[in-house]
Amino acid sequence: MAELPVETKRTYCRICIVHCGLTAEVQGEQILKVKGDFDHPLTQGYTCPKGRATGQVHHLPTAITRPLMQGADGALAPVSWDEALDDIGAKLRRIIDEHGPNSVGIYFGSGLGLDSSGYVLEEAFYKALGTPPKFTPLTNDATAKVMMAGAMGGFYGLNPKTDYNDVEMLLYVGTNPMVSHAHNTGMFNPAHFIRAAAARGEVWTIDPVLTETAKWSTRHIAAYPGKDYAILAWLVREIIDGGPLKPAQKIQGLGELRAALEGWDRAKAAAAAEVSEQELDDLLAAIRRKGRVAVETGTGITMSAGANLTQWFAWLIMILTGSMNQKGGAWLHPGFIVPFDSFELPVMESAFTKGSNVRPDILGVLDDWPCAVLPLEIEAGNIRALFNFGGSMLRSFPDTNALKAALPKLALHVNTEIVENDLTPYCTHVLPTKDAVERDEFTRWDTLAWNLSLQYTPALVKPMGERRSAWWVISQFMKRAGLPVPDHVPDSDLEPGADERMLAQQLQTARCSFEELKAQRYVERPLEFPAPWVDAHFERMGGWRLAPAELVGQWAQMRAADEAWGAAPKPLCYTSRRQRKKFNAQLSFLGEPADILLHPDDAAAYGIRDGQKVRVRNKNGAIVLVARVDAQIRRGVCSIPHGHETANVNFLTSTDDIQPWGGMAFYSGVPIEIEPVATQGADGDEVLTAAE
Repeated sequence: MAELPVETKRTYCRICIVHCGLTAEVQGEQILKVKGDFDHPLTQGYTCPKGRATGQVHHLPTAITRPLMQGADGALAPVSWDEALDDIGAKLRRIIDEHGPNSVGIYFGSGLGLDSSGYVLEEAFYKALGTPPKFTPLTNDATAKVMMAGAMGGFYGLNPKTDYNDVEMLLYVGTNPMVSHAHNTGMFNPAHFIRAAAARGEVWTIDPVLTETAKWSTRHIAAYPGKDYAILAWLVREIIDGGPLKPAQKIQGLGELRAALEGWDRAKAAAAAEVSEQELDDLLAAIRRKGRVAVETGTGITMSAGANLTQWFAWLIMILTGSMNQKGGAWLHPGFIVPFDSFELPVMESAFTKGSNVRPDILGVLDDWPCAVLPLEIEAGNIRALFNFGGSMLRSFPDTNALKAALPKLALHVNTEIVENDLTPYCTHVLPTKDAVERDEFTRWDTLAWNLSLQYTPALVKPMGERRSAWWVISQFMKRAGLPVPDHVPDSDLEPGADERMLAQQLQTARCSFEELKAQRYVERPLEFPAPWVDAHFERMGGWRLAPAELVGQWAQMRAADEAWGAAPKPLCYTSRRQRKKFNAQLSFLGEPADILLHPDDAAAYGIRDGQKVRVRNKNGAIVLVARVDAQIRRGVCSIPHGHETANVNFLTSTDDIQPWGGMAFYSGVPIEIEPVATQGADGDEVLTAAE
């Protein structure tokens, strides 16, 4: 039998939203090798280890290729699609009839987050139920940015991005784009752009670790985690008092903002952030030298108790210095699928939505309920069914112990998943939908892109086993539960062209047709910058809202605590960290270690040596990690990566310690205790301590 030929196919990466161009060597249904596409019009051959692992992700030995359903013995076993869907439909209908549609929780997980057509049916399912409890990765990652868009700009869709062509003063706060490719900016080949910005002007990084990005920066300030807002608040006050105060759009609330900052001087800011006053003076001088500044933040701040304040002050710096919608500052994405410049943007009165049943004091954003409250809602009997559309909840939701205890109490727990993992045994049904390389796709999250563009890729290989399109799977259990399905949804994904029709339906208002996108594979439109639609929006709403009451109130509370603390040493804490070969809970097989980074002085103080196992604990729980002693982290801070199964940082997080506005749990600046797990015996073997 002749060997199948090896084909080279073009596609793009679906690990994260940067979407770098890739080429794949494919033999039959086997993906042999993946590398960067040097003919890609944007990324031009750049890719990272995560993208190059696309084939390995597809061919994992733990792949799920048939529907699984819990039997009478409680164990999952393979069943037919009809058996699984009929059972889900019947149980869902019974739960709705007995407890109401709000007893059904939905998690819009990252697994189907990049499945354009699957996501459309998730939204249809949500709307068919009414307004049931809705959870998304937003409250595990970055509520603050969306909140600022609504609270300050009156529209959730505002997403400022650095003008990397002309920026001369760039400030990174709690983000490491050299590893993470920035946060919601679609940044590819980060070294090129960071070096160019530093050569043209100045790049400053505020981070407790001398990160890969900080090493390329002009200056680095090692602030205490979660206290970055203290620095930015002082900068805002100084800009108001001494400039450069030259907003490019209308503003409102400047007087209230200045009053809230009264008395917040350099000494207080330096003490709160545990940095020197000279560093603050130097940073302010750099901003005044350049006049315009772009500020980028990441999960290093958005996962901290100071997230909302840091993001607020970051936007205030750009607004007050006239850097929003201006060359050398930040541009705002006008949308490709839904062009924001083609209609009058709505103006929201409030960015906040109602909280959950058990925590009505915690307000939501975008109708999201905080992920932290899910176990509490299950324990209270409010949520009886949960549909998890592709999320590693045990490694991404706060308080893993609480979630593990709550999940078995669900009457129905449906998960769309392609690989077995630590969550699988907690499910009543596991539905294998087409993975990223098995389906036609386009870049749905267009406003997170690097420019004004859209990409399309056909599937690389046929679906494994019995995997089906996510849109079909969701529509089928909706039908079987008696819920309305949108008229445009085909009856079967096996119909010729059904997947393409589902994609084309989503581009009816886009800047190009589906036919053009499919033919060209990459479509880019010119970006008008500065953009008239941005200035028109703020003219209509009366200007940027500088002083939202919720943020002013949170500032007053946290400022009072900082002033009361004064210059006293802060407790040892941990901060979150991303790893080059890992993406949240994915790609563990690439071998990134579950380690803890700590300063040599801290290691000596706690009797810890490099490479030794360390127990990290706090009031919520404990995990064991491997010590990496390194002077590149500041004293008093430990750095822990998230997404690991054996050293899951969510054993240290809590269902109680969450932001009052948005419900973000705390993953950074969290106090901890550390101790060595083992000591070295005389014979060289490790001896467990009494605590272990």
